[in-house]
Amino acid sequence: QVQVVESGGGLVQPGGSLRLSCEVSGIAGRIANMAWYRLAPGKQRELVGRIIQWTARDYGDSVTGRFTISRDKDKNIIYLQMNDLRPEDTAVYHCLAETVWGPGTLVTVSS
Repeated sequence: QVQVVESGGGLVQPGGSLRLSCEVSGIAGRIANMAWYRLAPGKQRELVGRIIQWTARDYGDSVTGRFTISRDKDKNIIYLQMNDLRPEDTAVYHCLAETVWGPGTLVTVSS
């Protein structure tokens, strides 16, 4: 059974940084497509960034230049480095591995 688990969320002040992790288990081989989405209260789900076909990357407009996705070279783990965090980045961040969602990790940006 494929499992997706996010970690690394928490409370951070505006301008601060956090690094989220997403680990996928229960699948053989390297996953080609993985992505981070976020869901904030009262808002629609938003693409944060994604890895396409193992190496290509793109990002949502609101995080471009501040957030970076990377992946472990051997394991099905991706990371989301978030810098210059803003209150509007507050949301539950979910990882999507092909078609399987993780439960999410909460990021709160507040002073």
